Amino acid sequence: MRIKLIHILAVAKKDAKIYYLKAPVLIYGILFPACLFLAFAIGRGIPFERLLPGLMGMTLFFTSSSATPIVIPWETRMRTLERLISSPASISSIILGDILAGFGYGLTISIIPLAIGAFISGARLVNPFIMSVDLILGAFCFSALGALLSSLPTDNPSNVMMLSNLVRLPLIFISGVFIPIERMPGWGRAAALASPLTYVGDLARHSLLNEGCYPVTLDVAMISAFGIAFTAAGIALHKRNMARRLS
Repeated sequence: MRIKLIHILAVAKKDAKIYYLKAPVLIYGILFPACLFLAFAIGRGIPFERLLPGLMGMTLFFTSSSATPIVIPWETRMRTLERLISSPASISSIILGDILAGFGYGLTISIIPLAIGAFISGARLVNPFIMSVDLILGAFCFSALGALLSSLPTDNPSNVMMLSNLVRLPLIFISGVFIPIERMPGWGRAAALASPLTYVGDLARHSLLNEGCYPVTLDVAMISAFGIAFTAAGIALHKRNMARRLS
């Protein structure tokens, strides 16, 4: 277990050094969600403190899931994936390292708009513990989602980013980011149950506004379940794809 942990940390450190400043990560992880949020927030006359949970959730969603999708395709294109696979690190350690790197990136970047937004709006954390749990579980879940999306068998990062956005963009419109879940029609509330962003945003509302659509325990359980499912599916698909590459 100690050796496996060393491998995971080594892969995460490598990803942090190489990929955090790549254009897809900066554009789709930071600029895109910021512009999208401003486009929907400006002119609606909604107090900023009520928009803050959605901003936090969306920023965490995009930042955590923007780094992991490009790592494997980029490694494949640069012909370094085979060298990584032939190292003592197992495929599961490589994927977990990628997830850890995305987790750290998303967690770090998401704190910035949360702090700025709280300062501008004068909002305060009603429950810092719930917010901490939300940030940690959400960053892990969304980073694992990015690792799952990166299992697309291609060496072109733009193909993976296109698939990633085809998945991520619809989710932000059914997850209560711009419209509270309780104000959605019946089909919208049903669709929201299938999105991990729904529970991350709802947990943020509990911590910032002391209100939410679902119980805190349900939010925590669902984010954890999604994160575990994404991780297991991502590792399984990457093992299958890498076995094909080596055969």
